[in-house]
Amino acid sequence: MIKITFPDGSIKEYEKGITTIEIAKLISPGLAKKCVAGKVNGELVEANRAIESDAKFEIVTKDAPEAFEILNHSTAHLMAQAIKRLYPNAKFGIGPHIEEGYYYDIDFNGETVTDADFAKIEKMMKNISSEAIDIERKEISKADALELFKDEPYKLELISDLEDGAMTIYTQKDFTDLCRGIHLMNTKEIKYFKLLSVAGAYWRGDSKNKMLTRIYGTSWFTEEDLKNHLTNLEERKKRDHRKLGKELGLFMISDFGPGLPFWLPNGYILRRVLEDYWLDLHRKNGYVVVETPQILSKELWITSGHWDHYKEDMFITQADDTEYAIKPMNCPGAILVYKNDLHSYKDLPMRIAELGHVHRNEASGALNGLFRVRTFTQDDAHTLLTEDQIGDEMARIIKLYDEIYDVFGLNYSIELSTRPDDFIGDIEVWNKAEEDLKRVLAESGKPWKINPGDGAFYGPKLDFKLRDSMNRIWQCGTIQLDMQLPGRFDCTYITKDGGKATPVMIHRACFGSIERFIGIITENYGGNFPLWLAPEQIRIIPVNEVHMEASKKLLNNLKALGFRATLDDRNEEKLGYKIREAQTKKIPYQLVIGDKEANLDSITYRRHGEQAQVTVSYDEFINMIKKEVIEKK
Repeated sequence: MIKITFPDGSIKEYEKGITTIEIAKLISPGLAKKCVAGKVNGELVEANRAIESDAKFEIVTKDAPEAFEILNHSTAHLMAQAIKRLYPNAKFGIGPHIEEGYYYDIDFNGETVTDADFAKIEKMMKNISSEAIDIERKEISKADALELFKDEPYKLELISDLEDGAMTIYTQKDFTDLCRGIHLMNTKEIKYFKLLSVAGAYWRGDSKNKMLTRIYGTSWFTEEDLKNHLTNLEERKKRDHRKLGKELGLFMISDFGPGLPFWLPNGYILRRVLEDYWLDLHRKNGYVVVETPQILSKELWITSGHWDHYKEDMFITQADDTEYAIKPMNCPGAILVYKNDLHSYKDLPMRIAELGHVHRNEASGALNGLFRVRTFTQDDAHTLLTEDQIGDEMARIIKLYDEIYDVFGLNYSIELSTRPDDFIGDIEVWNKAEEDLKRVLAESGKPWKINPGDGAFYGPKLDFKLRDSMNRIWQCGTIQLDMQLPGRFDCTYITKDGGKATPVMIHRACFGSIERFIGIITENYGGNFPLWLAPEQIRIIPVNEVHMEASKKLLNNLKALGFRATLDDRNEEKLGYKIREAQTKKIPYQLVIGDKEANLDSITYRRHGEQAQVTVSYDEFINMIKKEVIEKK
């Protein structure tokens, strides 16, 4: 017999070898229907895997986040099995679950597969689902795996990179895949899915490798959830920032500069308002603002470590027989600012902020509107401080992020990214830095999880994952704890006892980049920017020519108060057309000036997206919009 400890602390004894699904059935038939997997001593296991010893135990049901991942990972295998039946010569790369579904990278060996082929693939997937095939897990040796996948070159490459020892395969009748798991018990559990798109993807993300076909899909436990998600995806298309950027005159990208955005008049206003908000907030929070050069010599980037770790992504130029790089990051410049003066412990923390313009040589195939560009402005700050100040400063930064994200209505979760393979410095220093961050997170009370091996090469980091109004997750803010670069640049401060010590540096960016953040909030708001952000806040629309003089006077009054107002003085267009156009341009307020408003004692306004016209006194209207801007509603 074995002892199973449940989350509520209760303990029950069962026969050795019992499975999660069997325990669920013993508790209730309803729970068994909801059961997707188990957690044994914190490790996810298949619902039908035997439990061989005493364990802390939890049943993972369909409403758990892990259940969605398991379903989609299993659906990736279902799709691969369907494709193997339809395209026997296809060779398979990897097929993981992702945030809202899954994908599989496939080499179709000369055959072209497009979204026009999705219907037949989905039909085969449904057939396999209806066959109710058990999904069987098995551990095999590396040698056996090499033999089993001898005709699958991509799997062979993956297996060759793995250490010797047992590895797992999953078989569902005529299809077997190399996989860590975990999976559902049977294909009949996969019912509600949809193939979404197809794209090219270099094998293992390396442009030197072959381009594979990546097919994306999504899978849900109920038909209603699938329909809701597909409806959401259609709404996202309407909110695409590239589409809205063109319609609202925010930005453009020319063939003369792929990945290099041009800010149009409305976009420039939006950007400057955002930057002014950022600058004002940082000055209030004790940051000094600087600007550092766009290009710096190769020697600087060698010292910082970027030359060895980032050279392929840097734009290189030459002057006076010296190699220079256009900066891909702002941190070395901030360090030079710090080194410009002598500092004592009394000066620390020293918070250096910069809206730094950087360039990165992104692959052309990865460029995507404002989301992936080759030039962008990082809202950077670099704080140099003592080790005993880390906890207070990290808490201070998280509080600042709370304030900023709340303004935009964005919720977030945090991931702690730990030491990567290509790290610099001593492991002991890394371990201490990671423990410091874990302690700060524990004290913050914020939800967080570990993202192993994804830290910067110079230090661990916290990544802030934002969730927008369309339920998408965005990586924006980051806080990186750096115990390497200050020492590489010989940064020091005078200690209390008159000695010298090396400061720690915190790298942090809240928006991540101005460009990307504007893309995110454009889609988050659907282009309906709140009044304080809107490039054009108010449009004045006279009913006819006799109301033009009053309209011009109102325009001047609003501009004098600092509002971004315009006057539609076209005589050739009808009033209804002007109002509809203002609505299409998503202008927050339209003011219709007729006979009763001509003396400006009263204002009749219509909010964007509303049909009702409201008449209030002039003073009441001004106070209302002033408050709306100040409170950043």
